[in-house]
Amino acid sequence: MIRTVDVLVVGAGPAGLAAATRLAAVGAGRVEVLEREPSAGGAPRHCAARPGFGADALGRPLDGPAYARRAVREALRAGATLRTGVSATGWAGPLTLDVTAPTGLEQIRARAVVLATGARERPRSARLVPGTRPAGVLTTGELQRVVERFGAGGGSAGRRADSAGPRQEAVGRRAVVVGGEPVARGAVRTLRAVGVEVAAVVTELPATAAGFGRVPVLTGAVVAELLGRGRLSGAVVRGRDGRTTVLRCDTVVLTGDWIPDHELVRARGLPLAPGTRGPVTDSAFRTAEPGVFAVGNLLRGVEPALVAAAEGRAVAGAVLDRLDGRPWPSAGVPVTAVGPLRWVAPGLVGPEAAPLLVRPERRLARPVLAVAQDGVRLRRERLDATLVPWRSVRLGARWTSGVDPAGGPVTVGVEQE
Repeated sequence: MIRTVDVLVVGAGPAGLAAATRLAAVGAGRVEVLEREPSAGGAPRHCAARPGFGADALGRPLDGPAYARRAVREALRAGATLRTGVSATGWAGPLTLDVTAPTGLEQIRARAVVLATGARERPRSARLVPGTRPAGVLTTGELQRVVERFGAGGGSAGRRADSAGPRQEAVGRRAVVVGGEPVARGAVRTLRAVGVEVAAVVTELPATAAGFGRVPVLTGAVVAELLGRGRLSGAVVRGRDGRTTVLRCDTVVLTGDWIPDHELVRARGLPLAPGTRGPVTDSAFRTAEPGVFAVGNLLRGVEPALVAAAEGRAVAGAVLDRLDGRPWPSAGVPVTAVGPLRWVAPGLVGPEAAPLLVRPERRLARPVLAVAQDGVRLRRERLDATLVPWRSVRLGARWTSGVDPAGGPVTVGVEQE
C-alpha cells in the first residue's frame, strides 16, 4: 500500500506530539504521527508520581502519565492522525518511508518528515559489563514497564520466593542502581515504592544529583562484573583505588547512558554529531536531507519532556516554509564542543544568530565559556552557575551573533583564567 500525507511525524513522544499539534492547528494539511509502541506519549507514560511535567489548566501539577494523556488529546483535537503499533523500518526514497503496520506493509510519501524518535538507555551489552547472563539486569525503562504492567503491589522485600508474583519475580528484592544522574534517583524511588531494598547507587561520577536519601552512594566506582546463574546473585564493584567488593543483590538497574534512537537517521546516511550521536541539524531543526527535520531527544540523548516539546512546537515554522516551497538553506557553519564540554547543539549555525545548548563532561563551577571561529574569540563570559554532567545549559543567541557564515568551524569551550 502506498499512501501520501503532507507531514509525517515519526515518534509520538513529547516532541513528536507537540510538532503534530502545532502543525495540524495551523493548517499544514494531513499530519500523521507514527508510534511503534502500543500507546502514545513516550517516556512520560512511565513516570507516575514524578514532578517536572508542568501543570494543568487549574495550576495543578502533572505527573508523567497525565502529561502524556494531555499531549495525545491536544494532537487529536488539533486534527492530527495518530497511529500506534506502527513502525517506520527504512527509507524507500528521500521523503518516503517503509512502514510496518498491523494491517501490513506500507510506503508513506510525505512533503516533509519530522523525526522525533527520542532516545534510549544503553543496555548491558552496549556498556560491556562482563560476567554471566543472569535474570535481573534491567534498564530504567524496563523497570518502569514491569512496574506499570504488574502494578506497585506484590508485597515487601521480605515476601517468600514461592509466593512472589510476576512483578516481584522480575524486579527482585535487593537492587543495585548504576548511575548518578536524576534518572537514577527516579529508579531508586520506583524500587522502594514496590518494596525493593536498594543496596547502593554506583556511579563513575565524582558527585551525584541529590535526593538519594539514606541509600549509600558509591562515587568514582564501576560495576566490574555481574555474578550468578539463573538469577543475579551479586555485583562486583571496583572503586577508584582499584579495590573491589561484592554487593549482594538479585537486581541491577542500569540508568542513564542515553543514546539517540537514530536508526532511521543512519539508514538515510545523514551525518551524526560526534558528541551527541544524534543527527546534525541547524537552529531550525533541518537535517542535511531537504524536507527532513529532527527534534527532541533524538538530537542528543535525554532532556526533560518540556524541552523536547518546546522543540517540537518550534520546528513548525520551518516545516511550513518547506510546504510553501521555500528553498532549503545551504548547510551552515559546523559547531563543536571542546575541552570538558561533552556536546553542543545545534551542530550548525546559519547566517542568523541562534541559541546553543551545551553539556559538560564533569562538574564545572562558574566556568568561563568562550566561542571562537578560525582562532578568533567571538565571545567570552563567566557563567554564574555550576554546570553538571546531567543537566544542559542554554546560551542565548548573542553567543553566535558574530559568526561568519563563510568562515570556518565554530568551537565552544572552557577557558582558564
